[in-house]
Amino acid sequence: MALTRRKFLGGLAAASAVTIVPRRVLGGAGYTPPSDMILLAQVGCGTQAQRQVNTGLVARPDLQFVAVVDPNKDSQNYVDWEVFGNRQRIRRFLDEPTWGESDKGIRAGRDVAKQILETYYRKQNRPAAGIRAYEDYREMFEREPDIQGIVNITPDHQHGSINISALRRGKAAISHKPVASVLYEVRRAVDAARESRAPSHLLAYSNNPDRHTLAAWIAAGAIGTVREVHNWTNRPFWPQGWQSYYASGEPIPDGFNWTLWQGPEPDRPYHPNYAFTLYRGWYAYGTGCLGDMGFYSLWQPYRILQLGVPEFVEARPSNEAVVDANNVSDGGHVSLVGLPKASTVRWRHPATAARPAIDTFWYDGGMKPQTPEELYGDNEDLADEGMMFVGDKGKILCDFRANKPRLLPQSRQRAFEGSVVAQNVDATTPDDEWTNAIKNGTKSRGGFEDVAPLAEAVTLATIALRVPYKRLLWDAQKMEFTNSPQANKLIRREEPGIANIRSAGL
Repeated sequence: MALTRRKFLGGLAAASAVTIVPRRVLGGAGYTPPSDMILLAQVGCGTQAQRQVNTGLVARPDLQFVAVVDPNKDSQNYVDWEVFGNRQRIRRFLDEPTWGESDKGIRAGRDVAKQILETYYRKQNRPAAGIRAYEDYREMFEREPDIQGIVNITPDHQHGSINISALRRGKAAISHKPVASVLYEVRRAVDAARESRAPSHLLAYSNNPDRHTLAAWIAAGAIGTVREVHNWTNRPFWPQGWQSYYASGEPIPDGFNWTLWQGPEPDRPYHPNYAFTLYRGWYAYGTGCLGDMGFYSLWQPYRILQLGVPEFVEARPSNEAVVDANNVSDGGHVSLVGLPKASTVRWRHPATAARPAIDTFWYDGGMKPQTPEELYGDNEDLADEGMMFVGDKGKILCDFRANKPRLLPQSRQRAFEGSVVAQNVDATTPDDEWTNAIKNGTKSRGGFEDVAPLAEAVTLATIALRVPYKRLLWDAQKMEFTNSPQANKLIRREEPGIANIRSAGL
């Protein structure tokens, strides 16, 4: 039987020794009444979800998580940036200094997420009983008709089908990046967002004051007409450069539904190098550094300059040398299964009535644009990560996410300082953006429709990295490359798995 709003909110009283519902649940001055709470399901219970949901969004009094979903039950074999970094974060958040003290590895999974949510809600005198854990998101949707939306923090390859499933059921899709990992699925997810009565939102959306400052400078002509945008990172922070899938695997860990985890992909033998953070390095499961971080950074110039869908893409991945079975060494190999260790990508955004064509460049794996002469004059070099806007009258240098803008060289920035100030800046926080959309029945400015051109550009890049060193001409209206049958084969998944976008009505 489905868990209704009334049953869930009454669960705390039923589970306690008394029948009085806490004031915080009933509402009143300084409290959020149950009718104003947004009921959500957490889909994806890995280490990133622990940071963003289980020790983050859960603290908002207007959100109530009633279900968690993940193909993995509870294990200590996750890969993360620190061995016990999340454990320390959870301990501080729950004010439980001994939480997870018997853990030997990096622990996550749906039962772990459920435990954290219940512990926090109980300590905050909020409804804690009745949170359900599911292995399959499709079952969750069937059994939880009262939820108003999902927070989707799953591996990249699962995003499309899960986001589409939510939106077509009239549930808000609040998603980690990317919108989807395959171009066709991006289009279908954007269509679903456009047609749904519920809002969509990509959690990479930002509303930093520096973005408004940057937009004001560009609009005022501080560097003339923008011609190029360069964005670079020293990532990946996970292995890339895989040359082939594993021909054989390892035993599937207890409590892990490997078939469900593969989702839209065809069945392959299980190997730990496919899952838990490492998925980012495989085209089948991830979108590399660009899909991981590019939405945070490139969304700013896309919004400020109204870049739209590119008309061509060109990628230059690093290649590999291999020694074959006859001890012959050969180079120039570009993998079709694993993202490269380093790459550069160029997109051309066609001219509009308001501006000329603009080229956008992406660099990862330590690659950077050439250091501008203005920096040499200031005895500086480019940082490990950054963004640079190049106009016909100057340059603006920013950090990776387009914050902290400054004109080059320093002398020009000093002379310009304070001359152009952003006006009427909307200070709505990113999380208020999507929660307000759900409450008010409106669209989020961070919705899939808004990020659609960038989402499409990211998937164009992952195609170009596998059809490299040439300009691929993109006809967005026909959804095809006009000069590469090989690239056209990568627009969709050729061999969809059992939990695929067809199960979302596609």
